Amino acid sequence: MPCLLVLRHGKSDWDADFATDADRPLATRGRRAAATIGRHLAATGPVPDLALTSPARRARDTLTLTADAMGWGGPTRIVDALYGRGPAAVLDELRTLGPGEETVMIVGHEPTWSSLIGLLSGVHVRFPTAALALLDLADGGWVDMAADSAELVWLVTPRELESSGAPGGGD
Repeated sequence: MPCLLVLRHGKSDWDADFATDADRPLATRGRRAAATIGRHLAATGPVPDLALTSPARRARDTLTLTADAMGWGGPTRIVDALYGRGPAAVLDELRTLGPGEETVMIVGHEPTWSSLIGLLSGVHVRFPTAALALLDLADGGWVDMAADSAELVWLVTPRELESSGAPGGGD
């Protein structure tokens, strides 16, 4: 059964020098949080077959830090539809995925991520920076993604992992 990992970028640095919103970097806290999420995925899974990221610097850096902490070097793609567009654009992109891509991680932004999870699962969530959610898709997979076609299995935040002693959180 295909599954979707939804990762929001880590905390960004509003005080940094950047020309556009897309250039805004991660704050130190965001860098640490991305590594925490990566260690958690390395310890518990699932491991993505493919990762898609927003072109925004903070999202790309979150993916890099998460992948490094996982020890994962799988294929990645920068996807414009994951930046500044809504859930419909994200769904259109995901529906193009093939059957060999069973587990896909997408890295992007609010409010799109909480809206996407609500649309797919019917569960309305608060989605803080560097939060990670796992959704199991219905039997139709990527092509048939639509409202209420997925189950929200879990949602974790770096803060929860660090305070609970969960795998990857205390390292």
